[in-house]
Amino acid sequence: MDLAAALTYRSVFAIFPALLALFSILGMVGQGRAGDTTAQWILDTVAKYGSADLAAVLKNPIEQLTNGSGAGWAFLIGVLGAVWTASNYVTSFGRAMNRIYDVEEGRPALVLRPAMYLLTLALLVGVLLCVVLLVVSGSVAHWIGDLVGLGQASVTVWNIAKWPVLVIIVVLMIASLYYFTPNVRRDRFPWLSVGAVVALITLAVTTAGFAWYLSNFAKYNATYGIIGGLIALLLWIWIANSVLLFGAEIDAETERAKQLQSGLPAERELQLPARSVAASTKKQEKLEEDVLTGRQLRALANPITYDDVPDRHPWRWVFGLGAGIAALTALRRREARLKNESGNQAPNDH
Repeated sequence: MDLAAALTYRSVFAIFPALLALFSILGMVGQGRAGDTTAQWILDTVAKYGSADLAAVLKNPIEQLTNGSGAGWAFLIGVLGAVWTASNYVTSFGRAMNRIYDVEEGRPALVLRPAMYLLTLALLVGVLLCVVLLVVSGSVAHWIGDLVGLGQASVTVWNIAKWPVLVIIVVLMIASLYYFTPNVRRDRFPWLSVGAVVALITLAVTTAGFAWYLSNFAKYNATYGIIGGLIALLLWIWIANSVLLFGAEIDAETERAKQLQSGLPAERELQLPARSVAASTKKQEKLEEDVLTGRQLRALANPITYDDVPDRHPWRWVFGLGAGIAALTALRRREARLKNESGNQAPNDH
């Protein structure tokens, strides 16, 4: 729950720059019917599942971007902001994955951050493809089909075939998150990750159920207006992140079951090699230095303490142990001598 909440926080900062970049792309390459239809589809989705007031507020800036007004600068700012904020989300997701696999992050920052940036770019491209697949339907698909010379039958086939393609893209995106973000190395990339498939199915079911709940029972819009739409958005993001972490747990436990069946001692922790231990080793060395510095400061304040005596004066313990053994030996010899003397006196008395 806490991990999903932290990822929700990161998601909020990543959504709006990504939307800015998306609308700017529509403004530069999607002007006309395709761009207008895409913008209208997004506004209709916000109004249906979020808030009509929120859709009305977003309408003017979206139309300005899709019509090309300032799209170039908005695209540049949006892309830079989207990559930076989304990479923070991906990095946070990696920390959550490390907790699931019970490993420390050992990759240096100079290695980790570029890797997360590259993964973020790939994921943003995947999100863009998903949006294109969703909006290129109906009249837009027919318009594109006429533009490239395809018939009505080809457009119909596209409207049906796009859904498997969409599922494949989303599964690959989730599998990439599961594979590249944690500091564990696997033998091969899971093209069909069990956790990714379960996460996608669960996300689809929970999203449909949440949308049905908002449409039939929730009164966010009547009570809170625009804020109600934002509340619904935050709830859905939290649900989505919880589902993604649930899928990651399934992958981890599936790997544990495989290792146990192969005879590996994976009861407590998975037997997976780390991608790198350089950062964690350096962190441990720094911790040892801090402990030593703290011990020296404590010794200055209180030079003689019980804890420091064994480390600073081990010869005292050796001397004390030898003295104790010598005293015990002398005591036993004295007792034996006294016993012999008393034994010798008894016959003389008779």
